[in-house]
Parts: sequence; C-alpha cells; structure tokens
Amino acid sequence: MANGNREALNDQIALLRRQVAELTELAAAASGSAQEENLQDQINAKQDRLNELLKERDAAS
Repeated sequence: MANGNREALNDQIALLRRQVAELTELAAAASGSAQEENLQDQINAKQDRLNELLKERDAAS
C-alpha cells in the first residue's frame, strides 16, 4: 500500500473512531427509545465501516 493511501486510511479510521465515541456519548444522554434506536443504528453502521477499514489496513501491512 502506498504511504499516501495508508495515511488516508489512518485518517478515515481516526475520524470514524471519533464519530463512534461522539455518538456513544449522545446515546448515553438520549431519552426516548426512537432516538436511542436511531443513534444505535448510526453507531453500528460506523463501527461496521471502521472494522472494514481496520481489516483493509491490516491486510495491506
């Protein structure tokens, strides 16, 4: 993997980690099951993408 691609991948991973953390904080403070469910769906989607990127990075190492 080219160094620039690896840096871009690392940037995406860092961004997704921040977003998951922020959404987790919002979910902890959320009231109402619909809002909590929506936030959990967002967290799950971002965590899935994060896992994909981590696998991609590991495979390229």
